[in-house]
Amino acid sequence: MKLPNGFRMDARSAWLVLVACLSVSMVVAAMAALNTALPDIAVDTGADAGQMTWIVDGYTLALAALLLPAGAIGDRFGRREVLIVGLVFFGIASLAAIWVNGPEQLILTRCLAGAAAALIMPTTLSLITSGMPDGQRAVGISIWSAIAGGGAIAGFLVTGLLLEFFSWHSIFITFAASSAVSALLCFTIGTSKDTDPGRFDIPGTLCSVLAIAGVVFGLLEAPHRGWDDLLVLGCLIGGILLAVLFVVVELRSASPLFDVRLLRNRAFGSGSLSVAVQFLASFGMFYLVLQLLQLVFGYSPLQSAVALMPFVAGVGVFSLLSNWLAVRLDSLKFVIAGGALLSGIGLTLLGLIRVDDYWTLAWILAVIAIGIGLASAPATTAIMSNTPLDNQGVGSAINDTAREIGAAIGIAIAGSMVAAGYKARIGETADLAREQLTAAGQQQMAAGDPTGGQATIAQAEQAGTLIERSLAEARVVVDNLSAQSGELADKIAQGSQAAFDVPFEQASLILGGIMLASTVVLLWITPRRVVEGPVITSRTGDFEADPDLDDTYAHD
Repeated sequence: MKLPNGFRMDARSAWLVLVACLSVSMVVAAMAALNTALPDIAVDTGADAGQMTWIVDGYTLALAALLLPAGAIGDRFGRREVLIVGLVFFGIASLAAIWVNGPEQLILTRCLAGAAAALIMPTTLSLITSGMPDGQRAVGISIWSAIAGGGAIAGFLVTGLLLEFFSWHSIFITFAASSAVSALLCFTIGTSKDTDPGRFDIPGTLCSVLAIAGVVFGLLEAPHRGWDDLLVLGCLIGGILLAVLFVVVELRSASPLFDVRLLRNRAFGSGSLSVAVQFLASFGMFYLVLQLLQLVFGYSPLQSAVALMPFVAGVGVFSLLSNWLAVRLDSLKFVIAGGALLSGIGLTLLGLIRVDDYWTLAWILAVIAIGIGLASAPATTAIMSNTPLDNQGVGSAINDTAREIGAAIGIAIAGSMVAAGYKARIGETADLAREQLTAAGQQQMAAGDPTGGQATIAQAEQAGTLIERSLAEARVVVDNLSAQSGELADKIAQGSQAAFDVPFEQASLILGGIMLASTVVLLWITPRRVVEGPVITSRTGDFEADPDLDDTYAHD
């Protein structure tokens, strides 16, 4: 297969893409890395279940909330310079995590790392789009999309390897060393910035930060607290209202943080929607499949990461091919919508087919991955090609914010459905454990062992409570009872898995349905070409054909 001339890179552009992708891979890997280390972290720091959640989610919340102003800061002060600052602070926050004394301090370092990541992520993409020749941007974006799409699994893989030989502290040492190397490499690339930034939009910044923080916090807490919890509802409703206020503020601002009129451009709007639903699907799927691999198949964290390699390979290969395919078909619409359709079909199959072995799961993951890969790079290209070159940092931040919000929605949907479905079906199994352990304790007492009998009766209530909480905690009960009562342990294992299987399938079907519905919407709103008609080229709201924008698909 011979690629068009526009899909080749010179040495300078290739080095720029390499340096940018090294930085973004670290940021994306850090989003998932600590999931595998949480049990060890909980033992060392004394973190409870809620604190363990926020050791992971604190990073995500800070990253998502600060992306938009961070992108604008890069446009204003220089994208390379802001990237270096972000890498330095990311390294400091990572090193600080090594010396924490408790879970609260660790959560604080994770929030600081998330804030630093917000400076890193949008600048990596905006450096590529502003620093590469027009005809080479598409391949640069394709590579960036492939790395960003598979970075989470790389995080699982690297941390799984580290934990095989070292403590959880090695994860943060690795991040600190990687950020130092990346920061030094950044001095070898060029920089760019907005030639006329205007005044910094403080009201818009406050509205955007609070709106995104409210929505993301509500989505992250919904699976644990429930959608009817007052705090969850307050954050979601408040976040949405602040988002509306943000639009009003930006329309009235002479120097907006983000010119919301860009959303009137169909390529920009459909690209943003596509990115959001892709990450909704992929992170919702990760939430489900990782539980399946570790709790049902019994895989270790490292084995689980290796098992997800078909997804990484599919996303990587088809992200690289998708922009080329869009050119050959001369259609942004059908490539983006086709990707959503394939991922929707894959998720639907995940819900319809009982996955009893790895190879069944592997080919379903491959279908989902091909869909995500097909839609990923063209959607990002559509966003960046319709953003003025002076505002590439903000355009990249919109792309990244869509990813973060989509991922939070996907996890919220999957997590809520699994939690509610499991709780609705596990009662009989939990009651059986209580009854049989209580009876065993009473028998011990009758046999002249009151101390042992009382301990077994106390164990009965504790076991029932753990079984009711989640499949993971039910597995702990099974492991503890295996030597004491193998028959009861088998019954608990079968009952808890049955309580998990149905909501797993239902959540997969819901995610698949969202993607299939998104296919229809994307077919309707996505233009044929990535640059269609006039786009905004200045803060004054002027609309004209912009010769500086990537015209990868705008050809006859």
